[in-house]
Amino acid sequence: MSWKATNTHLRILHDAEKRQYGVIAAIAYNIEHILGLVKAASQARSPLIIQFFPWAIDVSDGLLVRTAADAAKRADVPISIHLDHAQSEDIIRRAVDLPFDSIMVDMSHYEKEENLRKTAELVALCNEKHIATEAEPGRIEGGEDGVMDTAGLESCMTTAEEVEEFVATGVDALAPVFGNVHGEYGPLGPRLDFERYAS
Repeated sequence: MSWKATNTHLRILHDAEKRQYGVIAAIAYNIEHILGLVKAASQARSPLIIQFFPWAIDVSDGLLVRTAADAAKRADVPISIHLDHAQSEDIIRRAVDLPFDSIMVDMSHYEKEENLRKTAELVALCNEKHIATEAEPGRIEGGEDGVMDTAGLESCMTTAEEVEEFVATGVDALAPVFGNVHGEYGPLGPRLDFERYAS
């Protein structure tokens, strides 16, 4: 049996797709957040993705990640531990030795060809450690804690061609750009291109 069949993150995503429901992916900043999120998921009888930004590896030398993984194993609902927006090759190489179920290999701050090359290399590294991967074709505007400042970079909507190119890197999940932003949408609110998303 392939490791992907038993990876908690992929099982959560497959079940959600099959049964047509969404799964909350919540950022944890401390142990209290971890405990509260696990308790809420258990009470709601809902799967959960606990996310960390890369700083959590540096600040606690991985302690927060190991704590979350331990809490997830003890939970009575499926809980995945995910590293969100890992934009540094060095941090990804450190993260694969921690108990992550999934890592977002976010090389979106590079031009497309470099993004694809680096993504393929880092996806292979994660797969060696049985860690699922996510990538971002295109470039999402805005700011989010832990995400490189993209103010000077032009937003790029994801194309169908890019989806195929990124799937070819071996990545397990995509974060497509179809009008979604990091942070607040502003006074006009969300302007999402669902036709692009559907294609």
